[in-house]
Amino acid sequence: MVDFPVSLDSLKLVSLTSSLVFFMHLLLLQPGELNPEKVTVVGPADPILALIGEEVEFSCHLWPYLDAQHMEIRWFRSHTSDVVHLYREQQELLGRQMEAFRNRTKLVKDDIADGSVALQLHSIVPSDEGMYGCRFLSDNFSGEAVWELEVADVFLPGASRWKSAFVGTMAMLPPLLAVLVALALGLLQKQRRRQEKLKKQAEKRQGKLTAELEKLQTELDWRRAEGQAEWRTAQKYAVDVTLDPASAHRSLEVSEDCKSVFSRGAPPSPAPSDRQRFSEQKCVLSLQRFSAGRHYWEVHVGCSSRWLLGACLAAVPRSRPVRLSPAAGYWVLGLWNGCEYFVLAPHRVALTLRVPPRRMGVFLDCQAGKLSFFNVSDGSHIFTFHDTFSGVLCAYFRPRAHDGGEHADPLTICPLPVKGTCVPEENDSDT
Repeated sequence: MVDFPVSLDSLKLVSLTSSLVFFMHLLLLQPGELNPEKVTVVGPADPILALIGEEVEFSCHLWPYLDAQHMEIRWFRSHTSDVVHLYREQQELLGRQMEAFRNRTKLVKDDIADGSVALQLHSIVPSDEGMYGCRFLSDNFSGEAVWELEVADVFLPGASRWKSAFVGTMAMLPPLLAVLVALALGLLQKQRRRQEKLKKQAEKRQGKLTAELEKLQTELDWRRAEGQAEWRTAQKYAVDVTLDPASAHRSLEVSEDCKSVFSRGAPPSPAPSDRQRFSEQKCVLSLQRFSAGRHYWEVHVGCSSRWLLGACLAAVPRSRPVRLSPAAGYWVLGLWNGCEYFVLAPHRVALTLRVPPRRMGVFLDCQAGKLSFFNVSDGSHIFTFHDTFSGVLCAYFRPRAHDGGEHADPLTICPLPVKGTCVPEENDSDT
């Protein structure tokens, strides 16, 4: 073993040198453990000059160098709340930008691990001039740097107010046009979507309406076919009906063959009320009486605008006004003023007819307690009374009151083959 002479001073020197190397090694390998109070944010030292329409770059870095990948880096305008660009949690939050800087910034973070970043601002406009700053923020560090941006006219040094205004206006035209185009496209798309929605709703309503109409038409056809079948069955019970002149009111005139009746004399004055017109017994009854069986007859009403037809109890008094209702012994259907068909069952019920009848069919079924009315003009069923007839019945006829004209419209009982089938005359469907 060889002994080397070692002095105390040399040992102290080696120890000191090793400690310095180890300390420097720690500084280089562990930059994140630097004292945050000694880290500063370094930005542009002097005001930055930019020309309208061109691009400018704001560079910022930490000193000493410190990894900023997990920090929040905020570029702001005058105040930290006026965000020009925001980097947080290793991503750019573009939705936090001020409207004036949307789509105009680009973050350069190639050296962010060394604490150095840059922000590029495109399409400089006069309103960009002013104070800017960048702030680095982490759990144990916060620092910022500020600087000023000056915007110059491209016509300098011979700038003037109108040139500046012109350049400023021209610089703002592209973003303004872009905004207008975006708004126009948005409105067009919104209008197109609305039109498509309205079209679909209209098609849906049209389809639903068509289906309902088809359903109603099917039901109408079925009811019409059913009504025509019922009417043709009723015709098999045709009877010979004649008028009883002795039962006619003095204002009525019965023909010699006892088949027609019409009003005569001057019109009443003053005109009676609606209820009085149909409650006065200006009627005539049939000579035949019905207490059993089934009976059918037809009456030609023509173009008369007012009439009443049906059946009543033979024993009802006709010397005083009564309400022509089933409770009083009357089962009648009428037309008022050429437009309203109605029955009193017991209250007034308006009826809607597809074809105005020129010829009416009346079918009485005593055992079933039914009195039905048919439109012979189209073979359709109009209305049926269901009741219990408490006595002998007879046919009821009431023509319109005389209006002073040269010709009165009579009610005429149509000739039918008894117990046979009657086919409507051609002029019965003159509607």
